[in-house]
Parts: sequence; C-alpha cells; structure tokens
Amino acid sequence: MIQVLAAYIQKSRYTVALTGAGISTSAGIPDFRGEKGIYITRQYDPEKTFDINAFKKDPSSFYAFTRDYFTQSDNLKPTPAHRLLARLEEKKLLQCLATQNIDGLHHAAGSQNVIELHGSYRTGHCLSCGAVRDFNWIRDKIRASGTLDCPCGGITKPDIVFFGEPVLGLEKSYREALKADLFLVMGSSLTVYPAALLPEITRGKTVILNKGPANFPSSKTALRLDKELDAVSLELASLLNIAL
Repeated sequence: MIQVLAAYIQKSRYTVALTGAGISTSAGIPDFRGEKGIYITRQYDPEKTFDINAFKKDPSSFYAFTRDYFTQSDNLKPTPAHRLLARLEEKKLLQCLATQNIDGLHHAAGSQNVIELHGSYRTGHCLSCGAVRDFNWIRDKIRASGTLDCPCGGITKPDIVFFGEPVLGLEKSYREALKADLFLVMGSSLTVYPAALLPEITRGKTVILNKGPANFPSSKTALRLDKELDAVSLELASLLNIAL
C-alpha cells in the first residue's frame, strides 16, 4: 500500500496536503477528537476555551490551555511526518500544504508554502489598541503572568481562529485543492469544516493517512492507510530516497 502511495507521489504533477492534529500527537501535543483528545477527556471545555465570544468575556480558560501549551513548547519537535512534508516540498514533490494545526511545527520542519487555516501562536493582536505581538512576547508573557493582558488594559489574542471566526486562507486553499491531481490528508478525521471540504472539491486522487476513522467516503478514496503516521512517513521516505 505504501509502495502505491510512493508511486502516486512520483507520478503526480501537483500534490497538495491537508494536515490535522493527528500529525502532531507524537510530538506531545494532544489532539482534539481522538481517544485521548481534549474534547473527549474534557480537560478543557471547548465552548469556553476556543469560542471568541467566551474569550472576550472571560479569557481564563484559553489562558489555562495556553499556559499548558507553553510549558512544553520548548521541547516540541517536528515529527517524521512534518519532516517528510518539508522534504517533499524541497524536492518539488509537494506544491502546497494546508494545516488545521496551530503549533507551527510545519514551519519548524522547514515547510514554506503553508496555509495555516486556523492561525497560530506566531503572532497576536490586542483586541483594544491593536498592538501586534510576536511569538516571544506571547510565550514570555503567559509564562510570567499567566495572562496576555496588554499594557493598554486590553487583552491580546493570539492569531488563532476561534469558533465564531472565519478561517484563514480559505480561498487560496480551495484554489490549491482544485489544482491538485493528488490530495493527501494526514492526521485529520475530516470532521471540522470548512477544512474538511478540501478533499471533497479536489479532482485528483484522494489519499487518507489517519490513525482512526475519517469522515470521507471510501468510494472517493484512492488509498486509505489506517496506520501510525510516523511509521508510514519513515517507510515512504525510504521508498522515495528522502533523508529525514
């Protein structure tokens, strides 16, 4: 099966990938809807943590999530799957990457043409004065005070897409999906829209690489691998003579 995927990639003229939380779980970042995902364990209440109206009223739940994230952020490293996608781009075997993740690990692995549909912690803005903050300010502030209060008295919101906000780069990701003759879904259950629409609109072969179920009809799937992403990535890299 992985040999088939390697052949698909080698023959493709325009490959696009969509990644979800499952690509980062082995890096130590919990997913949302998996067996131990934070929505299942209710470690954080999504209605309080990632809702824009709730954040404006009381950002404490999001701050708690962010504090926990930054306690481990210095130790987070790209996984073999992240590195594979970066190397595929370097070798012109991957033209574009759209991700639902906010962890920045694709950039850390070296990927360049990345559409961060749900934003990231790399920048933020004060909701009152509009002051722009970078990753270091956000990290250092949350570690020091447990909040992202702005000196003006307002609150800084990292440029992450909350429920109730439009996703970023949607039109570009749609254009890329339409151009693809090979569309890779890696580590996504395809339950969050509008990102889940991307494999639906592509005219190319759709390959699903996800440990666990994915909300996509088998009749439209050229290949489905229900295996650990890192193991698949390492084998695929070997078949393609790519050093990770």
